[in-house]
Amino acid sequence: MVIDSRTMESAEEDALLGEESEEEHSDLSDGELQEAFAKGLLKPGMNVLVDEPKKCVNNVEGMKQCLADFRKDLPWTERLDLTNLPAEDVLSKVEGKVPNAANGDVNVDDDFQREMFFYRQAQATVLEALPLLKKNGIATKRPDDYFAEMAKSDQHMQKIRQKLISKQMMMEKSEKAKKLREQRKFGKKVQVEVIQKRQKEKKAMMNAVKKYQKGMTDKLDFLEGDKKAGKDSSQGPKKVSNKKGPNAKRKYKDQKFGFGGKKSGKKWNTKESFNDVSSFRAKVAHAKGGKGGKKGKGGKQNKRPGKSVRKKMKSRS
Repeated sequence: MVIDSRTMESAEEDALLGEESEEEHSDLSDGELQEAFAKGLLKPGMNVLVDEPKKCVNNVEGMKQCLADFRKDLPWTERLDLTNLPAEDVLSKVEGKVPNAANGDVNVDDDFQREMFFYRQAQATVLEALPLLKKNGIATKRPDDYFAEMAKSDQHMQKIRQKLISKQMMMEKSEKAKKLREQRKFGKKVQVEVIQKRQKEKKAMMNAVKKYQKGMTDKLDFLEGDKKAGKDSSQGPKKVSNKKGPNAKRKYKDQKFGFGGKKSGKKWNTKESFNDVSSFRAKVAHAKGGKGGKKGKGGKQNKRPGKSVRKKMKSRS
């Protein structure tokens, strides 16, 4: 920005702003310009932008001097620079294709052709650089006892290790808790099955006791308990009998009360029964034997309890 002093209206303005119409930069600072603007010395139109022609300087000698300063005569081991043409395309020769020009005349729009050119150029550079490195005594292979310092510190790796260990422990705890929940569910299921089995066995035993108390059976198998269950389990599953016929209750009633039908004349004596005295017992007939108790016909004790006793037995059950 150039300030034209000819637009100033007074000499006081020239003293403050100075004559800088022919200079590229103004010597006045921003503070001085702000003070002048505050006093009203600067008005719109006073500052004019002047486009000056750009001067192009072609200092050839200076450029040569700079280039000489940059240029250093260093050995190749310090520079490691190579300029190579791409290696020979052996694959194209084997397949009978026409190889690309070695001077770099490739189609830049063909990505595959361009990348293959870069690859063959790098291959040629490696083939030329390895003998030079070996000649100058520069090793190209890592020794067996080579120690490379870690990019991260030991403290950082220790933190990562602790974090991984804590994460693994959390996963193990989660798996353990999951297994415990499954075991608890299975344990509850087994417990319910055991309780139901015990209730079923208890109910069957109570029914057997009631039958025995009522005189419906004279077997005491229900007192054996687990022994009988163990025998049954060792012998395998009990086969369901498909035999047709009366059940135990029906058989007991038939034995006790008879089979129905005509009963008249059933207890009549015949000539054979009259003459048969093998079952006669004098002690029983004259009530001399036994240890008390009510005697029935034939000297046999009546095993059936009385009516009141039977009522009491029913009320207990």
